[in-house]
Amino acid sequence: MNTPDADLRIDHSPTTLRELAVDRLRQAIIAGRFESGERLVERTLGEQLGVSRSVVREAIRYLEAEGLVETLPRSGPVVARLDWPQARQIYDIRRLLEADAAAACARIADDAVKQRLRAALGALQAAFDGAAPQRLYAATTAFYETIFRAAGHDVAWEIVQRLNGRISRLRALTLATTNRRISGPAHMAGICAAICDNAPEAAARAVRDHLGDAAEIARSLLEG
Repeated sequence: MNTPDADLRIDHSPTTLRELAVDRLRQAIIAGRFESGERLVERTLGEQLGVSRSVVREAIRYLEAEGLVETLPRSGPVVARLDWPQARQIYDIRRLLEADAAAACARIADDAVKQRLRAALGALQAAFDGAAPQRLYAATTAFYETIFRAAGHDVAWEIVQRLNGRISRLRALTLATTNRRISGPAHMAGICAAICDNAPEAAARAVRDHLGDAAEIARSLLEG
């Protein structure tokens, strides 16, 4: 296991230690500090986080439900392996749900929706410029939530939320490269512009272009 950084440790007594433990472990997996297939040892993690083994056990179960952890018969809990067949399915699901939501949002977007979407894009761009990965993941999620909620696609958003841990893991993978033809925020700006122009087909196409670009990078990295 990689040497833990100091920021893994929980220094305060929160309302629920499990929630903090889940968040710290989730972010560590997304950032690649724990590698695919790496064993998650309750005692070691408890020492790193400063919590009991029972709290770690609950956190691991929660992350298993998110698809970030898997339990192997002889090894116990390990960081879930990230391979291209799984990633391709995630991108396919995103392409269907996000393109449809963007098109629906573009059809009905009024001034209030456009203002919220532009504000979400501004927060995303600020996080990207500030090189703050966790802020960027949160801002990207907020940007898409604005689109799904405005479109009235609440059930679709719930599905995307269940995949969010794995989506963020793939996002971290692709953002670490320099071979993107167009940056993520530039793609988001295109999606925002199409929605604000009330252009459904252009909005859906912008989403597909963005995800096609990201998927191709992920494929080259995971198959390489």
